Amino acid sequence: MRIVSLLASATEIVDALGAGPELVGRSHECDNPEWVRALPECSSPAFDVSVSSGDIDREVNRRLRAAEPLYTIHTARIQQLRPDLILTQEHCDVCAVTPGDLGRSGYNLSDARLLALAASTLEDIFDNITRIANALYRDSRGVELVAELRARLAAVSQGAAGRPRPSIAILEWVDPIFILGNWGPALVDIAGGDPILANRNKHSFAISPELLREADPEFLVVSPCGFDLERAWAERAILEALPWWRNLRAVREDHVAFADGNRLFNRSGITVARTAEVLAEILHGVDANPPAELHDFRWYTKARVRTS
Repeated sequence: MRIVSLLASATEIVDALGAGPELVGRSHECDNPEWVRALPECSSPAFDVSVSSGDIDREVNRRLRAAEPLYTIHTARIQQLRPDLILTQEHCDVCAVTPGDLGRSGYNLSDARLLALAASTLEDIFDNITRIANALYRDSRGVELVAELRARLAAVSQGAAGRPRPSIAILEWVDPIFILGNWGPALVDIAGGDPILANRNKHSFAISPELLREADPEFLVVSPCGFDLERAWAERAILEALPWWRNLRAVREDHVAFADGNRLFNRSGITVARTAEVLAEILHGVDANPPAELHDFRWYTKARVRTS
């Protein structure tokens, strides 16, 4: 089978199912495992995403209002790859390529089977793994993979049992501030935290900065959607400009972490187990395997606040 994946989490699932060699094309966001970067890119952003998070948000909203595309689909390349199956998503009009994007690009949707995924909960994610496994005729491996992920999550939950459950806010965007939604709060529960302000099993949403100040969580994780650790770390200047930033409890107590939102907090696939492990390390000092600090997240310290 020849597979084009236009969704990073789907690419990871295909590889975990043992069907990596069947991938012939990928989206511009597919980067894990590392070898998939050598596959032909079948999409790209339709505008400059190296600008500030505030500028990105404004341009996304402008394009949505004007019915302009967020992604460029490389239609001729996909046609040349002759896929039997195309993987995409229908959960969000913003976060990745949708079937509508593909259709508007001029690609003939009848040329390949299209499997569009959506996930608001952990169970949705497990169901998507099963759907992909069935489409690839790897049903038994799909059952095994879901069982492996459930076992890892259960181990995290067991390790957090009996510990205090500190309040934690997770930011999926900084300008404006978006709070974690969908399956994320369930991962916080598993890791032994109290996900305040979160939008459980629904889309993340924007809040006023004052609402974050009033909630004053014990822990704060900054993991902007689509940003790796270095790009997330660069967002700290936006938060430092808030007049009350240094008075937040999480800042005063060295409980602010900047994390790789791209791979850990935004993907509805096999990385959810790792995300729970990383959260347990942040909240309780329970080292993930391998340890997550510096690789998956970075602490924001008082020393940084004093010199900012």
